[in-house]
Amino acid sequence: MAYLIFEDGTTFEGEEFGGWEKSSTQVEEQEVVFNTSMSGYQEMVTDLSYAGQILVLTQPLIGNYGWHHEENEADKTRLQGLILRELSGGEGSQHGEGSLEDYCYQHGVQGLKGVDTRALTRYLRQFGTLPGVLVRTKEIGQEYWRNSKKKIKENSEHWVYRSTVKESFEIPGSGPLIAVIDFGVKRNIIRNLQKRGFRIMVFPARTKAEEILKNRPSGIVLSNGPGDPEELPEEIATVRKLYDKLPILGICLGHQLLALAAGGRTYKLLYGHRGGNHPVIDIRSGKATMTSQNHGYAVQEDSLKGSGFEVTLLNLNDGTVEGMEHTSYPILSVQFHPEGAPGPEENDGIFDRFKSIVLDRSARKGRG
Repeated sequence: MAYLIFEDGTTFEGEEFGGWEKSSTQVEEQEVVFNTSMSGYQEMVTDLSYAGQILVLTQPLIGNYGWHHEENEADKTRLQGLILRELSGGEGSQHGEGSLEDYCYQHGVQGLKGVDTRALTRYLRQFGTLPGVLVRTKEIGQEYWRNSKKKIKENSEHWVYRSTVKESFEIPGSGPLIAVIDFGVKRNIIRNLQKRGFRIMVFPARTKAEEILKNRPSGIVLSNGPGDPEELPEEIATVRKLYDKLPILGICLGHQLLALAAGGRTYKLLYGHRGGNHPVIDIRSGKATMTSQNHGYAVQEDSLKGSGFEVTLLNLNDGTVEGMEHTSYPILSVQFHPEGAPGPEENDGIFDRFKSIVLDRSARKGRG
């Protein structure tokens, strides 16, 4: 047996699987979050927006279609734990190259199966996102919480910097050059840009605005990524310097950084939005769509007054800001994941819109 234990003593038990032997022997607390998607476990495990978290999947049966490496959203994972009701070995998958359990073992992800994930999700919905520890005995977990004086180490590096690429690299394409600032970018965002013909240069987080502009891109994409955006002052300052330079598309964390760079504020949601079933409405057209989401923070709508941003999209469940556009600069952003993976891809038109803005600006610049 193994256990997930919270600070208040609430305990959920199950059987261990995955990378317990490969992971650190030191007990560390991590945020426990849940995702309500019915499929897409592979994309979730390799989504770097989950860096530093323990992920609970509410779908009861997980792992049933095996593991396909081409569907990974990154070539690594920063997920710290995975909690399931029932784990399948993926037998019978025609294209499987392994199993979910294999991947978790190889990459040191501690897994817990046989857990009452519905009870666990109800607990998180009641009390919000909380830190928990994965341990092999109750005594170890209880001792950890008795002796834990400070939950978040002040000198620990932000998960964005543990997720981003180490060096910039270029992806060939026949169209304009787009700079992607990688805060934990998903491959399907890159694929959507490639599909639209862009040449792409991916830059690590911490790259200075001057270095990005030196390469003369025609537009910039601020990617998704993990953690609290307000703890990234260096990135906020970089985004602020890029505001009036080029067309910008912000996605998820990128959307939040745009708001902060304009003088807005963000706040932590009680238990976040994670899953492929979040309804969003365009307040201009009245059209509603289902979106794929993975974030624990949101932009405070009132804080955008005087920022130059207009809210364009709202979440139909709780009214949170899901999209913005700038009134003076060619900047737009969405809180959700327009690329899906997993989840609906009916919102990928945002990439077409961004392409039109980039091409239009390039054409006007050429005429000028």
